[in-house]
Amino acid sequence: MKKSAVFPYFFVVMLSTSCAQNKDNGINLPKTIDFTAERVISDIQNPWGMAFLPEGGMLITEKSGKLLLYKDGKTAEVGNLPNIYVRGQGGLLDIELHPNYKNNGWLYLSYSSNDGGGKGGNTTFMRAKLVNNQLVEKKVLYKAVPNTTKGQHFGSRFEFDNEGYLYFSVGDRGNRDVNPQDITKDGGKIYRLHDDGSIPKDNPFTDKSGAKTAIYSYGHRNPQGLVIHPETGQLWEHEHGPRGGDEINIVQKGKNYGWPVITYGINYGGTKITDETSRPGMEQPVYQWTPSIGPCGMTFVSSDKYPKWKGNLLVGSLAFQYLERLVIENNKVTYREKLLDGMGRVRNVRQAPNGYIYVGIEGKGIYKLVPKNP
Repeated sequence: MKKSAVFPYFFVVMLSTSCAQNKDNGINLPKTIDFTAERVISDIQNPWGMAFLPEGGMLITEKSGKLLLYKDGKTAEVGNLPNIYVRGQGGLLDIELHPNYKNNGWLYLSYSSNDGGGKGGNTTFMRAKLVNNQLVEKKVLYKAVPNTTKGQHFGSRFEFDNEGYLYFSVGDRGNRDVNPQDITKDGGKIYRLHDDGSIPKDNPFTDKSGAKTAIYSYGHRNPQGLVIHPETGQLWEHEHGPRGGDEINIVQKGKNYGWPVITYGINYGGTKITDETSRPGMEQPVYQWTPSIGPCGMTFVSSDKYPKWKGNLLVGSLAFQYLERLVIENNKVTYREKLLDGMGRVRNVRQAPNGYIYVGIEGKGIYKLVPKNP
């Protein structure tokens, strides 16, 4: 597909935080970067996941059930996908490459599937290889159960850590009173596997009777952002709250992140979920958004192409249709900034191996952020 318009961005809107707003409070705020948003792929309705191939090009998941290969300015559809249950927030979701993809060819897909019996579907994780624009050697690594016809909270993101463990998320599937706090049930969890789908022996609940031994952390609502911090190696996550209370968390082994026992959000109708925002034994978020921004996709900036943004966190906003830049100091958000304001629902943001940041916007396509004065 042909390149389309290039959009210049010279000004931003600063957003208030509870930590720091301006230079008067002693915080040294970095200046923004002038950049253009160059559309490199158009005609994509819901670019849920993006993965960058070592030989050049990109794989993009369309939530409607298509996997697209973009290379040399052309887009082709990949064949032999698994059966995908498209309903509500479910469909073809994230994609990730094995850290050693160049040598082993493994890629990983998450999607909603109705396999396993029962009406509806649930989140599923598969690995496969790409040969001649077809998926081959497909193997399901994990299938959340039970199936349900509810259309919300499938999750789901992938991330490999620096030791080669594979993490992925499954939302609470709209069953908040049962799934998130129960380690014998799927849903509302972050999971950890070896790259072949086997369970690490040191996962936190391998010795608990009846537990889902792939679970790494629990008490989550609907995690749609996972990323490894480039300096600390810690796993960072964000998740949708209800009305208010979207969260950023640092995910730790065996920890309980509280949903729905503690939350900063309320029901969509305005009633309380709980009076508690904290409780011993439950983790507090690094940051929480109220009102909800509808976070989706996240990446830390480590590229020399954006020196003033180094170490910053980028998060897409579905609800308010912008890309948010967060400055983080000592695991505290000290500054927030709107980018691409009004461009559309930002579904994903990734930093590519070439150092450029790519942003997926619903109904628009994939954009590359090109600095003008780095």
